[in-house]
Amino acid sequence: MIRSLVLLLCGLCCVRSLVRIPLTKAPSLRSHLRAKNQLEDFLKDHQVDAFSRRYAQCYPSALLSLKSGKTAERLYNFMDAQYFGQISLGTPAQNFTVVFDTGSADLWVPSTYCVSPACASHHKFKAIESSTYIHDGRIFGIHYGSGHLLGVLAKDMLKVGSVTVQNQEFGESVYEPGMSFVMTKFDGILGLSYPALAEEHGAPVFDNMIKQNLVEKPIFSFFLNIGPEKEGELLLGGVDEDLFVPPINWVPVTVKGYWQIKMDVLKVQGTSAFCHGDTSSCQAIVDTGTSLIAGPTMDILILQQLIGATPTPAGEFLVDCSRIKSLPVISFVLNGVEYSLPGESYIRKDVVGDRVLCLTGFVAVDIVSPKGPLWILGDVFLSQVYSIYDRGQDRVGFAQLKVPSIA
Repeated sequence: MIRSLVLLLCGLCCVRSLVRIPLTKAPSLRSHLRAKNQLEDFLKDHQVDAFSRRYAQCYPSALLSLKSGKTAERLYNFMDAQYFGQISLGTPAQNFTVVFDTGSADLWVPSTYCVSPACASHHKFKAIESSTYIHDGRIFGIHYGSGHLLGVLAKDMLKVGSVTVQNQEFGESVYEPGMSFVMTKFDGILGLSYPALAEEHGAPVFDNMIKQNLVEKPIFSFFLNIGPEKEGELLLGGVDEDLFVPPINWVPVTVKGYWQIKMDVLKVQGTSAFCHGDTSSCQAIVDTGTSLIAGPTMDILILQQLIGATPTPAGEFLVDCSRIKSLPVISFVLNGVEYSLPGESYIRKDVVGDRVLCLTGFVAVDIVSPKGPLWILGDVFLSQVYSIYDRGQDRVGFAQLKVPSIA
């Protein structure tokens, strides 16, 4: 009887340590700008590093992350972010919508002292209203490629799903220049990558969850976009076996910064087209913070030609919507397992006025790395699989969804 009670209590404990966060899908900033015919003008004014070059002398000398040339080490494609979830900070709780991003490691939200237009359109953290707030005072700065922010560091209670993290370090953004973040649907970012990628001091959120024994296992998993009835879910502490079909294909992490893995080969219609036989150019980042698949410019241009896509002034590529079913299958081979995307999976449809545009889900991004150019496996790929991130054994797992994903 006692043994049964102990087992029951252990079972209840495990259930409590699995933390579910529903994810909501919304149109990306890129789609919003395109619908208003503002995308081209926006991109001209928000080129990578343009702001850094213009205002570098204004940055505190210690903020090396904001100096020109750091883009190679900081990646965040905020314009294509689509999946958001809820968190709260402080006592009593103040709620925020954030991107749960495996492509960064920091947590930040706007401060009530923020003077930027972007903060006016988002929820702002009011430190004076939190009885558990701990002021730090150190300045932080983050360069997200096309977006930049400055702020101050603090600590407070963080609630994510059903768990509360004590003394979580986070950034209060006080300056978000330009229009980069004004029209985004999220308030801030919760990074889930390795600590080596963090610009802030202190442990990232998931590291603190592990240290404070808040999760059953040092694992989290993402389920994205199977249809309108359930848009997505982040599970902290384990996996949901009801959502995927075993086995799990485990791919070792090659560099502990991003969730970086080796990609064996990229195939077009069954024929090896990229990366085959070249281990240095087949590194890939598994990134929930972007909706697209990105790769080196020359490779992406060739891939677009093989698809038969036409370039636009905004740097995107169009296809005739009537050709979607006949487009070539694009396959990614990871640890010997092939993941195939038909045209229906990698073509995005956007409505502009009374027109429907069909754009490919591939974009050119050049990221310098000691391991060679990096590919980015964003939500176009991740929505087709169940993805698992194992900090205990430094590996990323992929499994087939039980219900086919609907883009």
